[in-house]
Parts: sequence; structure tokens; C-alpha cells
Amino acid sequence: MSKKVSKRVQKLLEKIDTDKTYSIDEATKLVKDLKSAKFDETVELALRLNVDPRHADQMVRGAVVLPHGTGKNVRVAVFAKGAKADEAKEAGADIVGAEDLVEQVQNGNIDFDIVIATPDMMGQVGKIGRILGPKGLMPNPKTGTVTMDVAQAVKNAKGGQVNFRVDKKGNIHAGVGKASFDAEKLAENIKAFVTAINRQKPAAAKGRYIQNAALSLTMSPSVKLDTQELMDIK
Repeated sequence: MSKKVSKRVQKLLEKIDTDKTYSIDEATKLVKDLKSAKFDETVELALRLNVDPRHADQMVRGAVVLPHGTGKNVRVAVFAKGAKADEAKEAGADIVGAEDLVEQVQNGNIDFDIVIATPDMMGQVGKIGRILGPKGLMPNPKTGTVTMDVAQAVKNAKGGQVNFRVDKKGNIHAGVGKASFDAEKLAENIKAFVTAINRQKPAAAKGRYIQNAALSLTMSPSVKLDTQELMDIK
């Protein structure tokens, strides 16, 4: 049984040529025109990569700071002690703690979007790995969230850092801005994100690296992107 398309979505679909793959510049202008919700919708980029993440040498993960931020107010928690805890507070971390913060998380208090930890705290953080892991909050050196430079990590997180990790089927999703952003700023954010993805291309990945790509708003249908243009971004 085919799913009934609402009138709202039907109207939006009329603006999209579903047979066409759009350039980044065309797509960013078009998605802004697809805004239909009362809130400032997130602009979402979805990529399908030709990798098999079951093999460790084909895992694609990392982090990138978008030039114009994500438009989202991010709450940052830092696991650190002493001088490092002070540095984190000065840099603008929302929550800073050590064993006390571990206890808070164990009690179900998770009022943050990103977690940063100094390496010496990872033994403690490991105790709550089964809570943080499934939520995608576990700190990792590859995303710059296990570091002694907590001040820079907090600034990156607050300034629009996006962490990415390919799922089991080779998909990556990321919020790259808001519908209220200028099309040019959205395009620059997308290019910065795709540059990071291209840099992470595994040597073991064969064939066409980016197989499919689409741009959409939280409440809109998606617009297909030209994958060749994306793969040419270095």
C-alpha cells in the first residue's frame, strides 16, 4: 500500500525536479524555498558512501568545524580535574566535573550534547560508556574530544564542530546549518563537511566513493546532489 503524501509535502515536491541532480549552489537555494515549518528547520546532508564499515580499514569517522557553525546552541560537558577543569570553565563549558559528573550521568542526568575528556579521566568515563556510547556521546581521540587541550575542544564544540561516523550501511547524516542561513553560508558549510569526508576516504575503498547524496530540511522532501561535484571537493 503506497504511503499517502500530505498536501504540504505535495506542494513542496512540485518545486523539486526529482530526475535532476543539483549542484551545491542550486540545492542550497532550493532547500531554503522548501521551508514549511514554524520553527527554524535544520538543513540536513545525507551521504551514502561506498565503504564497508564492518572492516576497520573502511571506517569513516572524524570531526569538522563548520565555518558558519550549525546554528544550534550546544551544551558541552567536560570531564577534567584541577587546572584543566578551570581551563574548560573559562572556555565556556556548560558542565565540568570528574567523579561527581560520572555519578550524575549514572543517575540519568544527561543535560549536554557533546562530551570532552582529558586522557587521565577516560578510566572514569569508561564506567559510563554503556550510557554515553548508544547516545553517540562517548569521547574519542579521532573527533578531538579526548584531549589535554580542553579549551580548544570546547571552543570547537561551541563554534560549530560536527562529529561524523559512517553507520553499518555506509550512511552519514549531519546538520550543516539552519533554514535561516544564507544560501552561500550553507554552501560553504557543506563544502567544508564534504572536504572532511573526502580526506577520510579509506585506501581500501574501491569504486565510486560517494554513491548518493541529498540535502533536505527537517520537514521537507530531499533534493538529490551531484555526487561528482562532491567528490571533486578537496
